[in-house]
Amino acid sequence: MNEPIELYEPQFSSDLIEDLRRRLSHTRLPDEETVGDWSQGIPLSYLRELVDSWRDDYDMTQVPSELNRWPNYRTQIDDIDIHFIHVRSPHTQAQPLLLTHGWPGSVLEFRHVIERLTNPTAFGGTSEQAFHLVIPSLPGYGFSGKPRTTGIGVDRIATMWITLMNRLGYAKFIAHGGDWGALITQAIALQEGTSCQAIHITLPVVSPDPATMNSLLPEEQSAIEAFDFYQQWESGYSKQQSTRPQTLGYGLADSPSGQLAWVAEKYGQWTDCIRNGTRHPENALSRSDLLDTVTLYWMTNSGASSARLYWESFNTPNLANINLPTGISLFPLEIFRTSRRWAEKRFTRLVYFNNAIEHGGHFAALETPALWVSEIQNWHAALKKEGVLT
Repeated sequence: MNEPIELYEPQFSSDLIEDLRRRLSHTRLPDEETVGDWSQGIPLSYLRELVDSWRDDYDMTQVPSELNRWPNYRTQIDDIDIHFIHVRSPHTQAQPLLLTHGWPGSVLEFRHVIERLTNPTAFGGTSEQAFHLVIPSLPGYGFSGKPRTTGIGVDRIATMWITLMNRLGYAKFIAHGGDWGALITQAIALQEGTSCQAIHITLPVVSPDPATMNSLLPEEQSAIEAFDFYQQWESGYSKQQSTRPQTLGYGLADSPSGQLAWVAEKYGQWTDCIRNGTRHPENALSRSDLLDTVTLYWMTNSGASSARLYWESFNTPNLANINLPTGISLFPLEIFRTSRRWAEKRFTRLVYFNNAIEHGGHFAALETPALWVSEIQNWHAALKKEGVLT
């Protein structure tokens, strides 16, 4: 059955906005951390500042206003309503490009790159660099529906995204993803008979090559150290979300300050935000961008439903070789990194690889939009040079 695609207008009700302000006014905070940094989590002073700013200064209608700058749609795939942004380029020969976000991201992650990608001539580029964009909200995230059964993991979402692109009339497309979006994009590449022609990722899932362990390159040693740090100090959220997302969800659904802390801490840890030895997420992105993301999670009550993706897929990654043409851009503060020789063991047609980007972190499209767009354009150019695209 060919489900209809309907125009959709994201919005928040006045009752939800009033309820959020009321809850923020009655926030009960814990005692202060016993360290002078972020090693115990988001500092009390900063969280209190964000709560006050969210309640008193922030425009609670900003998220729907921002999203409605572009055409929004919903369609049903596998009995789940899928929200997506679909922006066609004014350049008729533009390349269809699927963009997939992760956690704790959303479609808002791509807000600063949409015009640059769809209308590059307005930014000093050429019409050959133009893309038609499809940017879906993951099931259980934002304005997409919440799965009511198990089984909606990375592989299932990959098939849903192929269905979405075909339903939109894109018989062939290319795809980019970061975080969960990277895993979903890799799963799209692994689908038998996929209509995806090539992929680009910023978070490659690659195992160290045992044959190199006695002669590690500096970037490989650094990657191992970063992974060890993640396992020891950064992975608590993923363990909770991949084992007991429902228990966590009660707190996230009831306490906006709890949802705020749960998300904002990741922007403090995973962005390129240390300046003069001090960590602060607003060194990498605006407070407005940060609060927009948290507001979207809160207003759509997505704390538990977004966390369930970890329960579905976190402990069972598919590490099969990917033979589709692949581009990898590694931003310096990305959580997981790899060397080219490790990457080539899994990605057998690695047409583009860059691990010398000056700055940026896990949320690169949001942190450093111009650099991120440049990486997409360089990958696109490499695909044309290799004859993958004409």
